Order: sequence, then C-alpha cells, then structure tokens
Amino acid sequence: MPPECQLFGTLGCHLCEVAEAELMPLVEHGLLVELVDIAESESLNETYGLRIPVLRRTDTGAELDWPFDAGQVVVFLART
Repeated sequence: MPPECQLFGTLGCHLCEVAEAELMPLVEHGLLVELVDIAESESLNETYGLRIPVLRRTDTGAELDWPFDAGQVVVFLART
C-alpha cells in the first residue's frame, strides 16, 4: 500500500493544478493525497510559498519539489 501524502499548494496556482493532474492516475490506484492550502497558515506560506507545488510523504516527511511527473512520483513513493 502506498504511503499517504500531502500536496502543498494554493488556489489559483496553475502549477498546483498540473501537479494534481499528474497525481490523479495514482490516486485512482489507491494513493491517498491530502491537498493542503498554504494560504491558510503563515508558517506553511513561509516554508512553501516559493516552492509550491510540493508533494510530502506523511510517513517519512520526505518532499518532492515541482516539477515532477507520475513516474518520478512512483520512484519517490518506492523509497523507504
């Protein structure tokens, strides 16, 4: 079973929408992704404001910065 992830982004972010589209085939195969809007937290905005979208594994805290495609996400998720 793949690890759960968070996708840090914000509304109106075109790259965030593209990242979500890259993740959709994996979500359809069981990947759980929580969408986190960084605009709702000053600390998240400071941490991720210039980096979004960022995919974060909740089990290890490992992060994958944009740009990424579905193949890179699969490799990222396979790391332990």
